[in-house]
Amino acid sequence: MKSSRRSFLITSIGVASTLALSRQAFADAPKAAESDPTSQALGYKLDATKVDKAKFAKYAAGQDCSNCTFYQGKATDAFAPCPMFGGKQVAGKGWCSAYNKKA
Repeated sequence: MKSSRRSFLITSIGVASTLALSRQAFADAPKAAESDPTSQALGYKLDATKVDKAKFAKYAAGQDCSNCTFYQGKATDAFAPCPMFGGKQVAGKGWCSAYNKKA
């Protein structure tokens, strides 16, 4: 019994450490710049209110990265990774043409 409890604790500590390191790696990921080629191709803006509505007719007020299905952070996070940008962090208040409303 003691052996299985010890194994469980060791495994739990290992998993917790891995999760903490993963979160730190996300936090250290570079931020996507509007000048990046991917950002330019997707029309990414750090501030969704500055999207060129004539060029990106799909944009609607209220759409921003923090409520997109691709945003890998909490809605309250200022920046979080996005797979559309190769894991680079995007602004929660940002927007790009890959926007897809979170269910």
